[in-house]
Amino acid sequence: MDNDAFLTLGIETSCDETAVAILSGETDVRANLVYSQADLHARYGGVVPEVASRNHLAKLPYLVRQALADARLEVADLSLIAATRGPGLVGPLLVGLSHGKGLAYGLDVPFIGANHLEGHIFSVRLANELFEPPFMALIVSGGHTSLIEVRAFGQYRTVGATVDDAAGEALDKIGKMLDIGYPAGAEIDRLARKGNPSAIHFPRPMAASAGFDFSFAGLKTSVLYHLRKHPRERPEDVAASVLASVVEILTKKSIEATRRYHMDQLVVVGGVAANTHLREGLTRSGEERGILVSFPPTSFCTDNAAMIAAAAAFRHLRLDERHDLSVAPDASLAF
Repeated sequence: MDNDAFLTLGIETSCDETAVAILSGETDVRANLVYSQADLHARYGGVVPEVASRNHLAKLPYLVRQALADARLEVADLSLIAATRGPGLVGPLLVGLSHGKGLAYGLDVPFIGANHLEGHIFSVRLANELFEPPFMALIVSGGHTSLIEVRAFGQYRTVGATVDDAAGEALDKIGKMLDIGYPAGAEIDRLARKGNPSAIHFPRPMAASAGFDFSFAGLKTSVLYHLRKHPRERPEDVAASVLASVVEILTKKSIEATRRYHMDQLVVVGGVAANTHLREGLTRSGEERGILVSFPPTSFCTDNAAMIAAAAAFRHLRLDERHDLSVAPDASLAF
């Protein structure tokens, strides 16, 4: 089959976004729908897996039908079905994986259980189909903060990861301390524009340590103690000072890892990659060190199904992979 006529339906339900996308070939997005459950979970201050699972179950069939309508396709036109296998929350993963398997079985087409982290890496290819490895990838989101050596698509080596909280997770918890609500990342980014990043010196955990692992739990704890001592501290200054720490840590580690592994490209993906302070800081540091720093459009930074479809289409079309329908969700799936 001509690759341009090859149609992949991707499903992403690893956390609190219900997402469905249809891809033509490897990079042409025909439909890309995301239903966010953020408002639903805001009352709890974080994601409740059972609530997320039930909401995925209710919304997913409608999103699949709408994606097909948006792409002006019939379900019988689909060539491949992909759904996130992991990592993520087991209940939500099971909903998307089961729905995808059912579609693949009913249509008698191949199925891929996709790696959510690989999907994030492929998000940069959706923005630029000519973008190619080798590059260093910084995956930075609510659940993950990792540095991945990418010598070729499909070939990955983890060179650094968080030893406790991910960057986005820490920001959400700090947002709760500031009574911002959930999710807090975008609001902290906005508040920081009005604050002084030098107002409070928060620690830079593991910034000077050997290797490329991260830690953000200490930063979160430092903010908690500071706010107990200074309950009237301006939220804008707290946000700006917190981001100054986070950006410095991520920038120092990722730029140095790119240089250490003799690369001149750094790709930054995941929900926190939409943060404007991080984009500015990493781009500036990359220019100073002769490293091209690339980000996907913000619409592809947060969890979406287009990236899942892209990773799956590559694995099927280029590597001739397909997965048995017995494949199970894996909450801690890694490379």
